[in-house]
Amino acid sequence: RIFKAIRRIVRAIDLRSRDVSKAVGLTIPQIVVLQSVEELGEVTTKEISIQADLSAATVVMILDKLESKHLIERYRSKVDRRIVHSRLTRQGQEVLDQVPPMLHDEFRASLNAATRLRQGALCEAIEAIAEMMDAGHLDAAPILMTEDKPV
Repeated sequence: RIFKAIRRIVRAIDLRSRDVSKAVGLTIPQIVVLQSVEELGEVTTKEISIQADLSAATVVMILDKLESKHLIERYRSKVDRRIVHSRLTRQGQEVLDQVPPMLHDEFRASLNAATRLRQGALCEAIEAIAEMMDAGHLDAAPILMTEDKPV
């Protein structure tokens, strides 16, 4: 039953990811990194890596793509030239404003209708499953990207 439920979740996430990617022309990891830059402001690659739960190498590749699309800009710190910061461009903010929610409307409505206690229990259960599957050390980006095209 657990494996079947996980397969259904993976399939639902895959389908939603395709819809979201198609809507804005970016892969899910690119969207996640763009959202991290928006949330954190002018930020280093390491901070993005932690926030997005992606390896630093993956974040650098994604930032290269986002910079080539003029969605972010990178610049050296004035305090320490070894440090490189990233920030959203106006075009990057416009793209983010068009990103649909990552979770289905039905799921979000059901989750919002649940009590705080139930929401917490669901979150804990999902986190426990991820931990049991030893997913904490995985970099999900390669699974979600195929070449330069959204999945």
